Amino acid sequence: MPLQNRVLPSQEIVASAGRGLLMGNRGSLHDTDRRLGTTRWRSKAWLCCLLDYKGVSRDPMPPGRWTALFFFDEAVALAAGHRPCAYCRRTDFVRYGEAWARGHDLTERPKAAAMDAVLHRQRVEPHSRRQRTTRAILGELPDGAMIAAADGPALVLNAKARPWSWDGYSGEAGRPSYEEVTVLTPPANLVVLKAGYVPLLHSSAVGNKGEPN
Repeated sequence: MPLQNRVLPSQEIVASAGRGLLMGNRGSLHDTDRRLGTTRWRSKAWLCCLLDYKGVSRDPMPPGRWTALFFFDEAVALAAGHRPCAYCRRTDFVRYGEAWARGHDLTERPKAAAMDAVLHRQRVEPHSRRQRTTRAILGELPDGAMIAAADGPALVLNAKARPWSWDGYSGEAGRPSYEEVTVLTPPANLVVLKAGYVPLLHSSAVGNKGEPN
């Protein structure tokens, strides 16, 4: 039975056999039986990390420490409200912060805590604690954004939607570029994408050489 540690673009954490390119965490979310309770974060720092860092073998659910979460790729992680880890993905974290600064017309790269505070306000509804979404015109969204559709989440590439599943991205959904859609990716991450941050995408999206693990 798979552990409940796979993250969907909708922020939900599910038990699935699906595999992904990245991992991350939001703090310790599980009990002594390695089951999740109702809490979905312990920190505003929602991280997106490497699957393997310096060959260290890690327990995905060590008692009282952290709950390892897994993402299909970085577009999914950004949609769920995560950002690159400043430790194991230092280069990507700096690229992300620099794009944040450009997109927000800042004179210097912001601190991680400042970005986390903004992201947290944008990714979670304060009362329901569910994912906060926005509306936008499909053709105005940057590559790497994710939207919600009747048949499930979809990745935006070249102003077109590519339906997502754990099996990969399928063909274009045929949505008109002028259609208004529900956007899963928080506004701050949209700004980062528009400012030039290039996320790690699964090979089924654009022929990326990375493969799921």
